[in-house]
Amino acid sequence: MLSINVAAQSIARVSAILLPAGAWDVMPLEIVTAGAERGELHFTYTEGAQAGGFDFQIHISGYSLDALISTGAAIWDTQALYAAGVLAAGVDTTSATQRELITYTVTGAGAESFVYGPFAMSNVERMRVRARESGDVANPGVLQIDLRIA
Repeated sequence: MLSINVAAQSIARVSAILLPAGAWDVMPLEIVTAGAERGELHFTYTEGAQAGGFDFQIHISGYSLDALISTGAAIWDTQALYAAGVLAAGVDTTSATQRELITYTVTGAGAESFVYGPFAMSNVERMRVRARESGDVANPGVLQIDLRIA
């Protein structure tokens, strides 16, 4: 796995065409984020054809090295989404959580950029962001992702 120290480099995905057929990035860049308190992801996407868009998913690791992982634990954890259940007095509430992926769909022609965040980074030793074309998967667009941390 390719590792990049964020102090020297903040590219989370080099500007390149996404894989065809909606396939996820094969080897997303792994960035060392130890000591960071918060982060932002800066995206620039140019559609390959009309109706372009992409999905992204944030993976984090609380371990600085794979060798430190507890037996049975996963190396990478996927960002999750939480939905609180309906609160009623005197009754237990059931809430839901699920791994999350985020979809961005273009609003016009040409390159579009946006910021995702800020988000908390405490206790995150490493991070990576994987992406895939989700609009016109036969004509994937170009995506660049930068990570900025503080």
